[in-house]
Amino acid sequence: MEIVRMVVVLSAITGLAGFVLSGLKVWTTPIIEEQVLTNVQGPALKQIFLQGDNDPIADRKKLPMPGNEDETIIVFPSLKGGKLQAVAMEASGKGYGGDVNVIVGFDVAADNLVGISVTTHKETPGLGSRIQEPAFTKQFKAKDPAKAALKKDGGDIDAISGATFSSIAAADAVKQAAGWYAALKDTIKTTW
Repeated sequence: MEIVRMVVVLSAITGLAGFVLSGLKVWTTPIIEEQVLTNVQGPALKQIFLQGDNDPIADRKKLPMPGNEDETIIVFPSLKGGKLQAVAMEASGKGYGGDVNVIVGFDVAADNLVGISVTTHKETPGLGSRIQEPAFTKQFKAKDPAKAALKKDGGDIDAISGATFSSIAAADAVKQAAGWYAALKDTIKTTW
């Protein structure tokens, strides 16, 4: 009888704990998402959007992902005087230490890259982490997305010596975002 009571009490405790934890997750998810937007993506957007006079985070829109209408992509606009100048979206590539997330900006008039900014990565400090330095990221500025590949792949971008996987990951993220931009270009231009 004692064992049955123990099992019932432990089941009640674990059930209550599970309920509290699931409620806590539901309650904190929007707060965490807002913090990521403000403290991770916000600074990256400021590095890319130098000319805009709006708040790209406040003006962001979710658009359907090309080829998978069940998922969405967050598109951040850069407006000047109410006119759309550029957009940015975050994509990722597989690096040495895991995913490399990159905000990629596109000039909507010229359909070329405005620039890139690495938001998160787990690359080797001092080596792979150099993908976030201006010496690497500035190579993407004003590039035709078709030429924003590493030189070994026929593009114009110099890889970081000793950090090939990290360089490939950043270039792959740019390629992924360029594909999304090309597919959503008409929708983007009519959304803002």
